[in-house]
Amino acid sequence: MAQTLVNIRMDEELKKNMEQACQELGMNMATAITIFAKKMTREKRIPFEVSVDPFYSESNMAHLRRGVEALNARKGAEHDMIEVDG
Repeated sequence: MAQTLVNIRMDEELKKNMEQACQELGMNMATAITIFAKKMTREKRIPFEVSVDPFYSESNMAHLRRGVEALNARKGAEHDMIEVDG
């Protein structure tokens, strides 16, 4: 089968991280992208869930903007930190 060249642009840090992950899996980026392309072609879908981070929802962003406006107007209220187990 004839080979063709595909050029993509991505963030430099993302590329480094992907190269490291691929190396840990015993492959290179070209192999990983080929696996993705074959699976997507076979299934006719993106082979993983794609979703929007709820942090960036319009309602949350509006809430954050109101908070920033209140702080800038010196109307902010002090509160205790909430500990989250991670």
